[in-house]
Amino acid sequence: MTPPTICPPPLRFFLFLHKQSSLPRQSHLKNHQNNHTTATDTSEAVFNLPSYLAQETSRKTFLQTSSNIVLRMAPTKVGINGFGRIGRIVFRNAIEHDDIDIVAVNDPFIETEYAAYMLKYDSTHGQFKGDIKVLADGLEVNGKKVKFYTERDPANIPWAESEAYYVVESTGVFTTTEKAKAHLKGGAKKVVISAPSADAPMYVMGVNNETYTGDVDVISNASCTTNCLAPLAKVINDEFTIIEGLMTTIHSYTATQKTVDGPSAKDWRGGRTAAQNIIPSSTGAAKAVGKVIPVLNGKLTGMSMRVPTANVSVVDLTVRIEKGASYDEIKAVIKKAADGPLKGILAYTEDDVVSTDMNGDNHSSIFDAKAGISLNANFVKLVSWYDNEWGYSRRVLDLLHYISKVDNKQ
Repeated sequence: MTPPTICPPPLRFFLFLHKQSSLPRQSHLKNHQNNHTTATDTSEAVFNLPSYLAQETSRKTFLQTSSNIVLRMAPTKVGINGFGRIGRIVFRNAIEHDDIDIVAVNDPFIETEYAAYMLKYDSTHGQFKGDIKVLADGLEVNGKKVKFYTERDPANIPWAESEAYYVVESTGVFTTTEKAKAHLKGGAKKVVISAPSADAPMYVMGVNNETYTGDVDVISNASCTTNCLAPLAKVINDEFTIIEGLMTTIHSYTATQKTVDGPSAKDWRGGRTAAQNIIPSSTGAAKAVGKVIPVLNGKLTGMSMRVPTANVSVVDLTVRIEKGASYDEIKAVIKKAADGPLKGILAYTEDDVVSTDMNGDNHSSIFDAKAGISLNANFVKLVSWYDNEWGYSRRVLDLLHYISKVDNKQ
């Protein structure tokens, strides 16, 4: 096969070999970290392949030599712009995500020493379970170096220097395609905005991520509320067909709210003390479902109630359905989806849970079977919890990993 003249960055693969395998270690193979793994039955080798060769790699040759060889893509190298609430929780999640490697962070307002402190201690999610060291140009986290930059303009962040070809845009500032594309000037290939976007295509894992084709540079992971609502709405619509519906999210307060009453010219109620009030607010989360599930466009809308809790929120979805069903039948359909195609995205519980029980939960949506009610066979209220910080950040990483796999096949 003749390679193309221009190739994307090499894909790094791990090759796991059975210790008794007869496969010779060729000169282009190196022991990972110049040592064998401590596993009892495998050793590990690493090699680099450009993407055009990755698809042509002789699986047949490997398998004829040994049936115990596994070839898998190495972790996707990721950069984070904005080390605020979501940026730090994305970083913490990445430590538990084998397919993601955070290699660089940019934040012009946080010094490295302070970044280490904020990463280590968190009032909501507890102390960081790992080792953090401050370096001259970044951090060392669990033995891995993470470069830190302090650029105000995304175009000036040298992402290519760390091979951070995928970037999480979590400042809350650069949420349009035009603004987020500035990251490409520094070497990034794709940008995932960790917020709704006015014009970037939105993807929700488990709902419409399979429509991603790799032909866009900037995408949005939608909002935490849309990530909770959309999987539930998809299950109900697929089985019973939603005629119309209203959603209310009872949402924990966030950093945009006030610790004491203060000026808020665009949203007077939003300027009131977060810890003392239940505050009605607007949200585009329900309407956004129509963007990720087009058949529901115009059928859902909703509002938010900001409440005095630090984390974990809950969606109240009330819908009219075309195909009549008892509440028990609806629960059974949701449970089947949670145990099947939406496993890891949608969860199902019949426990007597409260909000703090979901703190740190990885799921996008945790359906509360005991909290819902139905008026009749065609009118039902469904309740689903979500950790609006942790669960959402996990989906950001899942989306990054998914699109990197799609991109690498092209």
